[in-house]
Amino acid sequence: MTLLFRDDPYQVEAQAVVLAAGPEGIRLDRSLFYPNGGGQPGDIGTLSWDGGNITIIDARKAEPLVERGEQVLHIPAPDTPLPPIGATVTQRIDWDRRHRHMRMHTTLHLLCAVVPGAVTGGQVGADRSRLDFDVPSASLDKDQIEAAVNELIAADHPVRERTITDAELDATPELVRTMSVKPPTGSGSVRLLQIGTDDAIIDLQPCGGTHVARTGEIGGITIVKIENKGKQNRRVQLALRD
Repeated sequence: MTLLFRDDPYQVEAQAVVLAAGPEGIRLDRSLFYPNGGGQPGDIGTLSWDGGNITIIDARKAEPLVERGEQVLHIPAPDTPLPPIGATVTQRIDWDRRHRHMRMHTTLHLLCAVVPGAVTGGQVGADRSRLDFDVPSASLDKDQIEAAVNELIAADHPVRERTITDAELDATPELVRTMSVKPPTGSGSVRLLQIGTDDAIIDLQPCGGTHVARTGEIGGITIVKIENKGKQNRRVQLALRD
């Protein structure tokens, strides 16, 4: 399967061919829909074809089909007609929701650059997002964190994906900031998200999610609250300003 969102996270519409269809989900030969994973929700949208149209209420990772690699399972709304196998469909994602997820996900990487400590959990949301940190200090300063993140946003740093080999990741374990989830390995390469230029990196760590092209596109955030979730565990919640 061709994962179109990896080549261009800004693409909103594309055609595809139906490989399989059932109430449990629809498989296509290529997909715009980001499947739920890495703390980022699956995309929603529609599929339309000659004689039909359905709403996709979720996208999830599915077991690979033989010789077709990674698969996305497009979950249809209950009790709706399914496209016939072999049909050409037009897929459209809910762009407003996807774009908010992109802005939020990139913001969480900036938060990693500002807050010390390993990440113990997190969730991307269209309205609110969060990261949990294992921090040695008893408290985090909400106003200082908000100002620092917004300064990085306003600087309009470039954001890009790059890859390294499994061996290179093993040699640089400090790239992995998460304690609860390890990046997938075994395919020979690992996708990284880099914020900043090669000679002035703001954040660099494994990530397979969708992101904006520059930090200025985020537009500004508010730190909603910081919660104590354990002896050294602090949850930082944030929201976009628009």
